[in-house]
Amino acid sequence: MTTPPGRQGGTPPAGAPAAGTPPAAPQAGVPTRPAPPAGAAAPSVVPGSAAATAPPDRAQNAPPTVTPAFRAAPTVAAPLPPAPRPQQRDLTPLAFGAGVVAGAVIGATIADYANQRQEVVEGGRTIYTEPDRIIIRDPGGQEYVRGNDLYRFRYGARDIRTETFGGETRTVVIRPDGSEVITVVGPDGSLLRRIRRDPRGQELVIIDNSYRDPRAVGGFYVDVPPPVVNIPYDRYIVDAQEATPDVIYETMEAPPVQRIERRYSLDEIRYSPNVRMAMPSIDVNTINFETGSWVIPPDQAARLQTIADGLNRAIQRNPREVFLIEGHTDAVGNDVDNLSLSDRRAQSAAELLTQQFGVPAENLTSQGYGKQYLKEQTDGPSRINRRVTVRRITPLLNGGQASLPPPPPGTTPPR
Repeated sequence: MTTPPGRQGGTPPAGAPAAGTPPAAPQAGVPTRPAPPAGAAAPSVVPGSAAATAPPDRAQNAPPTVTPAFRAAPTVAAPLPPAPRPQQRDLTPLAFGAGVVAGAVIGATIADYANQRQEVVEGGRTIYTEPDRIIIRDPGGQEYVRGNDLYRFRYGARDIRTETFGGETRTVVIRPDGSEVITVVGPDGSLLRRIRRDPRGQELVIIDNSYRDPRAVGGFYVDVPPPVVNIPYDRYIVDAQEATPDVIYETMEAPPVQRIERRYSLDEIRYSPNVRMAMPSIDVNTINFETGSWVIPPDQAARLQTIADGLNRAIQRNPREVFLIEGHTDAVGNDVDNLSLSDRRAQSAAELLTQQFGVPAENLTSQGYGKQYLKEQTDGPSRINRRVTVRRITPLLNGGQASLPPPPPGTTPPR
């Protein structure tokens, strides 16, 4: 059953103050209000917590508003088509620092890809195909962009080979130390597993994406109420520009804001906002992009150091951690351009984290959302809306279980 629009997209529950209106300060001796019931819109302010009060004149502290189209299930229930597979020339090893970012030569802009875009209608959907991406528009208004993580694994690789077994395709990236990253996709092009194999042959499953819940529409959209947030807002959506390194690391280790009922596939996490928002996130507003570009200027790259340190520290503690790098744009321009642009920006940030700071590529995945989740409600240019977000998604992938330790030596996890 489709959740009523009033329950999603940041609509305040009955009795809540209007947007931009600071709540009344709690009075001494008066108990604070209980948490809103399950299914109510996630509050932007935690009742009774002064630390959670977002200053009304700071748009960067506002919760993102879910675009109306994503307050209901998609119209077409078929699985999303996969992204175009990289051509062999795009799966050749590249040295760190090579002049390629997000699958394109530095200097390219979104206009270059718009000129190459092809449009067709299939099964009621409108599908836009670019050389390295696909954008799907549902009749209900939802739009999705699908890229391919394999581009990111070229950097620093010694060799890359592709194997096919029983309909499954495995791309094996061999690194200079002899370790391997194995990406397994099914006959339909969907990701099944991502595995790291060390030089001794011991395997660690980073992503097991074989789980499919029959309740998910098309296997990619889950209609659940938004999470109820009962932690200070400045610890739910962290501002990287103001947060200390300890707060950033703690956010990368933080549990979900509420109980996770089951495992979710990577696509369910990517394309279901209320699933994704169960995890705290960090807005990396310390980097800016030129209009139409996804290149991170060299003078801004160093601003990712604290984020990279937190990621590396979390991954060292648990090598199975997975982080989603999200790209967002402001509302200027058309939806298709913005989706493609935001996805390239997310991938660019993920690539830089690996190339310059040594964050393992296999522990990252990226996704663009265009202008679907604005924080500043304006149709004009907005630096606050042009942002990259980092979100730990490990508990969503494993169903909320505690962080699993590496398997004992000689043990190969189920494949």
